Amino acid sequence: MDTRRYRMVVTSGLDYVGTGALVDDRLRSWLKEPPKTYDIEAFAEGRNEIARGVTLDHDSATGTSGAYGRWRLRETTPDGTWQTTVLIRQTGAGPTWVQLDVEHLPDRPDVFPTPAKTPRLAGSLLDVLRARDGLADVTRMPQVIEVDDVHSVIDELCDEKRRLPVVVASTPHGVDFDAWLERTVDPLVRPLAGLAILYVLAPEAEPYFNRALEYHQVFAGGIRTYLPGVDPAWAADGQRHRVLSRRTITETPHRARGLLAQLPQRLAIQAPLPPELDSVPVLRARTKEGVGTSELERLRDENHALFEILEEAGREQRARADEIRGLKRELHETQQGESMLVGEYDEQYRELHGVKAQLLAVQKRLLILNAAEAAYTPVEPGPPGPASFAEILDRIADMPRVHFTGSRKVTLELDDQAYGSSWGRMTWDALLALQDYADAAADGEATRDFKQWCEDVPEGKHSISPRKIIRDESKSVKTKADWRKERTFPVPEHIDPARKLFMGAHVRIGGGNTIAPRLHYYDGACATHGIFIGYIGPHLTNTLT
Repeated sequence: MDTRRYRMVVTSGLDYVGTGALVDDRLRSWLKEPPKTYDIEAFAEGRNEIARGVTLDHDSATGTSGAYGRWRLRETTPDGTWQTTVLIRQTGAGPTWVQLDVEHLPDRPDVFPTPAKTPRLAGSLLDVLRARDGLADVTRMPQVIEVDDVHSVIDELCDEKRRLPVVVASTPHGVDFDAWLERTVDPLVRPLAGLAILYVLAPEAEPYFNRALEYHQVFAGGIRTYLPGVDPAWAADGQRHRVLSRRTITETPHRARGLLAQLPQRLAIQAPLPPELDSVPVLRARTKEGVGTSELERLRDENHALFEILEEAGREQRARADEIRGLKRELHETQQGESMLVGEYDEQYRELHGVKAQLLAVQKRLLILNAAEAAYTPVEPGPPGPASFAEILDRIADMPRVHFTGSRKVTLELDDQAYGSSWGRMTWDALLALQDYADAAADGEATRDFKQWCEDVPEGKHSISPRKIIRDESKSVKTKADWRKERTFPVPEHIDPARKLFMGAHVRIGGGNTIAPRLHYYDGACATHGIFIGYIGPHLTNTLT
């Protein structure tokens, strides 16, 4: 896993012009800090030689697709070149993005690059840019979570727009909070500047925080790293978010520092860039002012073959950049899928363990009642479940109170996915539960919604975990026209004269993950209309997809 490069990606709380001015100022100050003593007066558009073996490329553009400014410093050393790139970017009315990369480029292909440490420039930029990641502030040093801050921090953990991990430190019982923060936590998280959102729990806030996050707690001096996409209601999701114990922190602080930094560093490099930054063209160093158009044309004519080689190299570079971009997206999706499967396996194991324990208790009770034969006689298995989504759609037609109105084509494409068989079983379980719920509602035995039915299901009826049932979409999804339209599906005229309805209620097929499919439905069971399934397919568009 490549953690050799440092990368910071945040949004600025200032406008594009203000961000550019501060970046320029902080970059100049950084270039004057010892041991650097570079000629910052040489700043200009194009390529600037600011010291022997040191160049600074600067380019910028403004157009209909937005604006960007970029500074690239290259420092030649005996073992290669150290490259530092700062990029600012704004499109439309969106925020100004800031990207900082530092990497070592060896001169020889057989030499392994030197890992890049967190540069002082990162902290310097965070100090002035009011940097943010989604709802959260990105700061150089950890912020203290007081009791009144707990709910807002939990909102940040669950924020769909968050890209960075959130690192939350707790305080051991009986230890002075200020001393723990200054001597232990601050040095430990210093390398994470720009790579994570940093917090430390005040002792008074810790019980409130852990009560709200039953499956994602942190306490006793431990430090927990919360990945994007926290699902507080899903017990299995807690396994995704690593905990660094107090023992490791206090006994081997150097090792703890490395362990804590590994995941944020890897995520920073492997996560796909935001589309705004991804769309910036590859930097091609330009000649400084003084070489006119006619001079360039003369050089082009005299070195036509060389120019063709350079142009071809440029095209090849852009093609490789596109290829790497695609591979990073695939890797990111694969890692999300792996994380989802781990959570699903854990949840299914717990359910299986609970069923086995219940079966053992029933068998013991039957033995006490002298019914040993009934206790251990094998039960004839019921009819097998559908083997594919194609078969699922066929079987829905035999459910009198469950109606499928969505696109068969979209649903059938799930059969080609790697997790199709597992997803098919989960979908069938959900449909059986919906069918029992709709039948009970028609008989007057269910007066609440589907989620409440599954929370207190009658004996002998099918159900699924209530945590998989979402009653409605988030406000951001419902208020964005394109996303709302995606979730509007056909229904019969007697359900709605417009013959279509927004179906925010849905079932998560799989974990709380954007890779796993969703089943969107309209609950008309208590109104004797039954259940209308408008969609079974891949996760629809939101801020994470």
